[in-house]
Amino acid sequence: MNSASTDSIIAPREIDLAGRDEQARWFEAEVQPHEAGLRHWLRRRFPWLTDIDDLVQECYARLLHARREGRVTHARSYLFTTARNAAYDQARRLQVVSIESVAEMAELAGPEERPDAADRLTQEQELEILGAAIEALPRRCRLVVKLRKLRGLSYLEIAQQLGISVHTVNAQLAKGMLLCRVYLRKHGCRSHET
Repeated sequence: MNSASTDSIIAPREIDLAGRDEQARWFEAEVQPHEAGLRHWLRRRFPWLTDIDDLVQECYARLLHARREGRVTHARSYLFTTARNAAYDQARRLQVVSIESVAEMAELAGPEERPDAADRLTQEQELEILGAAIEALPRRCRLVVKLRKLRGLSYLEIAQQLGISVHTVNAQLAKGMLLCRVYLRKHGCRSHET
């Protein structure tokens, strides 16, 4: 075999490996540093998610595909937007939580991610107040909110489990969300002021 034919066989593979190495360096520098923050944000913003690991891997795959197509200019922004969209996609696929419910729970979950210790403490206090707000709900209302928002049961499953109508589940959930908002405002959670 002559040297020209050997070069034509090796060259494309070397280019492919160089491309993979560059992508690996980009991923390590631009994406991996945000993984812990992404996982925290997903848990806080979408508490109904059951498998964060799979969702993060799906986000990485989407991000790498988009980068190959030249659509990624800011890795962190694209990653978090992709994660949000993937979470909504999962909700639609599983039909566990409606998009409106996800938005409502996100409103109750607390303020957006904050960098300093004082703000993190405030966020933790607000989450404690949210827990107290849920516990302060009337018994049936509290059960409906917990079954829907924390366990992800459907309205029909909740109705069957509690022996009430689906209409009552809907009414109790709406009442619970309203009472939680009022409780949060009353206890000084500034992220819930109108």
